[in-house]
Amino acid sequence: MAMLSVNELTTYRWSFEEDAHNYVRAGFSAVGVWRPKLSDYGEEKGVELLKEVGLSVSSLNWVGGFTGSDGRSYEEAVADARDAIRLAAELGAGCLIVYSGSRSGHTHSHARRLLRNAIRQLLPIAEEFNVTLAIEPMHQGCARDWTFLTSLAMTIEFLEEFSNDHLQLSFDTYHFGYQPISVDELARIVPYVALVQVGDAKRPPTGEQNRCPLGQGVIPIEDYISDFRKAGYDGFFEVELLGEDVEAESYTRLLSSAKSEVFRSVAEPLIH
Repeated sequence: MAMLSVNELTTYRWSFEEDAHNYVRAGFSAVGVWRPKLSDYGEEKGVELLKEVGLSVSSLNWVGGFTGSDGRSYEEAVADARDAIRLAAELGAGCLIVYSGSRSGHTHSHARRLLRNAIRQLLPIAEEFNVTLAIEPMHQGCARDWTFLTSLAMTIEFLEEFSNDHLQLSFDTYHFGYQPISVDELARIVPYVALVQVGDAKRPPTGEQNRCPLGQGVIPIEDYISDFRKAGYDGFFEVELLGEDVEAESYTRLLSSAKSEVFRSVAEPLIH
């Protein structure tokens, strides 16, 4: 199983087809699919293209906004998520990323209730199609428009309400890599983790996400990957880079740096 992946947001200006061919050329064997790019290219064509070039799918991004924070109604957000579950199954995606939506004027308890109700509706469909829903918490400095879940503890507490293998979380080093987490602590988190997303930054977020090329920030990326492996995680490590600090970078250089420089001593032995 290929364990090193790249999210399509990393190469925002490339098309879905360019992503597929260039990721393979760069030595990646999995992709985190961004739904708008796939939609522009055509879903059926996209599924076939990924099979043709030999790319696995680490994640499908994203569904959610159940609190109405992105302008859709609760019913519209749930209907969209149902469609995305079926698409994730067609892609053979490792997981489907879920953002709760922000509090959006709700009390915290009401926002949580909306998320809980949505998950109750979606889990039977996820089970039917064998798709893992991966809820992604975010650093409070950039979570406002996306989610009210801003800590790992809060997210795990929510997951434990369901205790269902088809409901897990996505751990992103960009959001939770600023403070060290021991291997023992990671061992307690790993059973809940469907995906590890890998991002670096020069400082914690205070608004829009602003990631930098891997290895140029303050997050100890190699240590995190090594510690996750020691703690028993055997899933995908998905590179996700976006923001002002990477906008001017060559995408080819970004991919090369992520694979060859930062992951050289850690991730390559995992790739078959």
